[in-house]
Amino acid sequence: MKAVRKNCWEYRQCGREPEGVNAATLGVCPAAMDPSYNGINGGKNGGRFCWAVAGTFCGNKIQGTYAEKRASCLDCSFFRLVQKDEGPAKLNQKFLRFISDEERSPYFDNMTLVCIPAGTRFITQGAVEDNAYIIEKGSCLVLVEKDGELHPVDHYGEGDIAGGLGILTGEPRHAHVEAETNMEVWVLNRKHFEDISAKDPDVLAFLTEVVADRFDSRRPTAYRTIGKYLATNIIGRGGYSIVYQGIHKTLNMPVAIKMMRHNMAMDKDFINSFRVEAQTIAALNHENILRVYDFEERYRTLFIIMELLEGESLMDLLPRLGKLSVPLTVNFLLQICNGLEYAHEKGIIHRDINTDNIFIAKGDRVKILDFGLACPIGTEDFSFSGTVAYMAPEQINCDPVDPRTDIYSLGIVAYEMVTGQRPFPEEDIHQLMDLHLTQDIPDPAPLDPDVPMELRNFIMTCGRVDMDRRYQNMAQVRAALQPLANRFGIIHKESAKALIMKNICLIYTEEQQLTLSRRMEEFFMEIKRLGVVAKVADFKNAETLNGA
Repeated sequence: MKAVRKNCWEYRQCGREPEGVNAATLGVCPAAMDPSYNGINGGKNGGRFCWAVAGTFCGNKIQGTYAEKRASCLDCSFFRLVQKDEGPAKLNQKFLRFISDEERSPYFDNMTLVCIPAGTRFITQGAVEDNAYIIEKGSCLVLVEKDGELHPVDHYGEGDIAGGLGILTGEPRHAHVEAETNMEVWVLNRKHFEDISAKDPDVLAFLTEVVADRFDSRRPTAYRTIGKYLATNIIGRGGYSIVYQGIHKTLNMPVAIKMMRHNMAMDKDFINSFRVEAQTIAALNHENILRVYDFEERYRTLFIIMELLEGESLMDLLPRLGKLSVPLTVNFLLQICNGLEYAHEKGIIHRDINTDNIFIAKGDRVKILDFGLACPIGTEDFSFSGTVAYMAPEQINCDPVDPRTDIYSLGIVAYEMVTGQRPFPEEDIHQLMDLHLTQDIPDPAPLDPDVPMELRNFIMTCGRVDMDRRYQNMAQVRAALQPLANRFGIIHKESAKALIMKNICLIYTEEQQLTLSRRMEEFFMEIKRLGVVAKVADFKNAETLNGA
């Protein structure tokens, strides 16, 4: 069971939390509603930083600044409780395990253990430094300096690493870090860390978690910025990536941000192939394919900026419903077919069609996810890639793939939709692969005799071991489904793409007009290449707009 992280007002029972019994007379505690730095200390668990927030109510009196009350707070039982929660209890998840006597990696032998006295500032905001600090004993406070004032935004304890992002990026530090207590820290140099990362895969795995932790919604904005985007809460984790909800800072547009794990992002072969295919994948623009907006390379990994969806994957939907009705199955299959046909026409094979990559959004709208394993038609990519339970025989044999590969996987997805289970047993992966190589997808009728013959034939034709006996393209797939669609009154035509108009108002002086005209001409030439139509209208009385 996950431990409950108490706030200070829950521990002290002071009644000064929002809507607390003493909030009306004494005011809401600043530790609960601190607005000083983007409200990072406010809300649930904001009170974990009570000793670092000025104006708290402890010992029946209003306290001063964190500097004034530091000595008394270090003796506080709540402070010691937080130290315990954040310290040794989590060492199995923290960097200290890499340098412990039991599991010590030989790559860490050259590090130095140093003592830092309480109150010492050992990381300075704005400085470019080459060191990170792994905390062996004690704790420290992270302080952002803004408009001449210091605002506490984070707290590190035993096993944490302070300055971790700095040695990844070489960028100026986003905050000061000061020792709360006497500390013992291991000093990790940037060059040394680079050498370790190249030699020890476990360090790469931890590196992903360091970056992921910094993008947690509790962190200050500076820690959660990825180029033009701001990451908030984690909404999914997979073997290859971590997905965040986020927002475009300028456009205020919600997005999903997929961060590739460092063992993938630091693989040169993966990076090279990813960059070649990224632009093609980003160009896919279809209502049944998850839209990819942008790519960012930061913190030694890749970030894919995508459309944010509401709904659930087919993998999550099926256990809840058991299986799908025939009309709903046909509805979903036609939408998948439309999306895959579009991708195939663009020369792209998905190669990983499975229930986890089929997302059901509001209104039963299907979105195909994760073209990360996609490859161009005709590419002789002989890699073993995909999800084994859905892999076509040619994928298992590492033979060339084409649209029929996606059709095979679609047959397994269809079988699972109408029966609630996959066609082959999966306890033994080698047996599973052998069945894919030697047996066609079976008739689903033994599990559900009510499945119409047309749908049974569809599933079995998709799932032939021999590629030449499958449907040869998505047009044939759609033709096979159309009689069922007609019977159930399902009409699925790709909707006409709506034209969107965006107004941009520029307010400028006569002195700025020449430079602005040149910039606008460059802008119009670029968007014309994208097929976007631009219109310009002049307003004579801009003073009215300027005052708005």
